[in-house]
Amino acid sequence: MSSATSLKEVFIYDAVRTPRGKGRADGNHLTIRPVKLAAHVIESLVKRQGLNAQTLEEELEDIILGCVTQLGEQGGCIAKAAALEAGLPTTVSGLTINRFCASGLEAINLAAARIKCDQNPLLIAGGVESMSRVPMGGDGGALMMDPHTANLGGYIPQGVAADLIANLNRYGRRDLDQWAVHSHEKAAYAQDQGYFKKSLVPVKNALGKSYLAYDEMVRSSTNMETLAKLKPSFANLAQNFGFKERALKKYPELEDLEGFHHAGNSSSIVDGASAVLLGNQDVGKKLGLKPRAKIRSWANVATEPTIMLTGPGPATIKALKKADLTLEDVDLFEVNEAFASVVLKFIDDLKVPEEKVNVNGGAIALGHPLGATGSMLLGTLVDELERRDQKIGVVTLCIGGGMGIATVIERVIS
Repeated sequence: MSSATSLKEVFIYDAVRTPRGKGRADGNHLTIRPVKLAAHVIESLVKRQGLNAQTLEEELEDIILGCVTQLGEQGGCIAKAAALEAGLPTTVSGLTINRFCASGLEAINLAAARIKCDQNPLLIAGGVESMSRVPMGGDGGALMMDPHTANLGGYIPQGVAADLIANLNRYGRRDLDQWAVHSHEKAAYAQDQGYFKKSLVPVKNALGKSYLAYDEMVRSSTNMETLAKLKPSFANLAQNFGFKERALKKYPELEDLEGFHHAGNSSSIVDGASAVLLGNQDVGKKLGLKPRAKIRSWANVATEPTIMLTGPGPATIKALKKADLTLEDVDLFEVNEAFASVVLKFIDDLKVPEEKVNVNGGAIALGHPLGATGSMLLGTLVDELERRDQKIGVVTLCIGGGMGIATVIERVIS
């Protein structure tokens, strides 16, 4: 390319997702193969936008999907398998990527880069994770499993890292539980009001009946009293496997590491898939697609790997700087609720108004289907910007190993 003037704008033409199903034996997505979940959102996206086989052969080169636990049913490039299962032409390729919890958003950012550089006019990106069928952590990896690498990075499990953030920032159990209650309240209200329906595409059986038409983990009855009965989930790991000592060695200003996070104020384990249709302006006009938003910028950071989960703040600042925007320009933030302390720290560090963050609840209530979450959040953000008639939004996630990611979008107002 001769100059920056040849760069293309990247438009979001549509975004769909499955409901999030419980990622365990009693979940409604348990019987659905992960490749079917991924194929379903791809097929639904293609049908909603009226893309026929000839158009797909001419314009769609690739499907890019995030997937974290890439083994068994999710191994072997599930993106290509899903393209075939969705009935796409055999000319459509597939790419599966893993940036841990940010994989779905990284898939979108990678697609955006290819479109921006005029290498592809149209791409589908998203993510998939069946946590009921392919258990989290089953793929191992040097960051966690190799003693030498784990020691170099000062590795501690994410739940212990979340407790470390809480202790360092003096968030007590009540602070974390209060955020969790609010997450459920907001998600339950949004669900009841139908705020998620625009993007939801439930998977159906052979008789045409939906397996699940809503996010299964939302509990409107969640309150401080019920959460107070739950025991800390990561205190035993910290105390009995050397992780407490490792954390305190890195952060000697703490005298102790108290466990605050539990199943109720941490993200829920769920199954799900999502897909986003991205393209340049020319292909949109050619195919009669209506742009809903455009991607202004994106950024990745790597922060201190022991505390691990502090990336959303610096990633957001970096992405906004690339877009020549400030925090005050942002109408809505979607911050992945991996753990309650992650969101509280984001709000405190960036001094953003709480009422702009996760306005329809987050992963504590809705669930965190690892490889799909980032793309799900982006679709939720587009829907909510439209519903509120607002303009600028940021999606950001913490990532294992100390990484962080953020994407800035601008709603297209017709």
